[in-house]
Amino acid sequence: MQTKVQFPSDGLALSGILHVPDGMKERRPAVAVLHGFGGNKDGKTHAIEAAMYESWGYVVLRFDMRGCGESEGARGCILCHDQVADAKNAVTWLAGRPEVHPDRIALSGQSFGAAVAVYTAGVDERIAATISTGGWGNGSRKFRGQHPTPQAWARFTQMLEEGRKYRAAQGKSLMVSRWDIVPIPEQLRSNLPPGSIMEFPAETAQSMCDFRADDVVANIAPRPLLLLHAANDSVTPTEQSIEMFKHAGRGAELIVLGGIDHFPFADENSRIREILKGWMDANFRFDGCSKTLSIT
Repeated sequence: MQTKVQFPSDGLALSGILHVPDGMKERRPAVAVLHGFGGNKDGKTHAIEAAMYESWGYVVLRFDMRGCGESEGARGCILCHDQVADAKNAVTWLAGRPEVHPDRIALSGQSFGAAVAVYTAGVDERIAATISTGGWGNGSRKFRGQHPTPQAWARFTQMLEEGRKYRAAQGKSLMVSRWDIVPIPEQLRSNLPPGSIMEFPAETAQSMCDFRADDVVANIAPRPLLLLHAANDSVTPTEQSIEMFKHAGRGAELIVLGGIDHFPFADENSRIREILKGWMDANFRFDGCSKTLSIT
């Protein structure tokens, strides 16, 4: 069963879809699915992921971050710590739902959403488990890998500087193309959800540059953390998850896969399903038998 919902975050109404398994008669563990950069909850890969967790018996919330999709907030004004606040407020809302076991809420993010998931779990002890798919831990180093040539890096850093000067002179943001912030190969661009944001304030790029999940990932231990990354990711450098794993503590697991790229759910990859099912069974198990907390 899927229901459109809204919940509050810093005075804004965020839009979501709540997945509740059919025939549920007890509180269940829940998973909040976090979308990628400037995307939304209705993207194919997020819908596939949410339906997968629901089919395994979990309550699932996929939602639009502020400024994205159907949520309130300045369109395209994506600031990393605002998204962390949205993730924390999603957990608060889920914990108050009668369908959800309040101490059993996980975050699962893809790309930008993966970085937000890891950071949120690092600063919020309520998150019981975390899944990061194609995420990143050091924004500055990530961008250096995404703009690898001296010429590309000079263009990127010049864009940041122009954004700062424009803001100081005009009192408003310089808008820049999505592709100038995060290059994506043309053959993968069709995986972006319809309605994805294509222009952002330059402050968004600076916020991402300054964002470092590496600094807090160790705080997640001993709670379970899965870092999943394509071996040859053509969007987010694979070394980002490897470095996060080096900073993580007990309870972290890193899986690097060949034969996939940055959008592993796009082709409904059966290997991803098998890996996630095994990891969930081992670390965030739901056996369908616990009835200690009844829905009232």
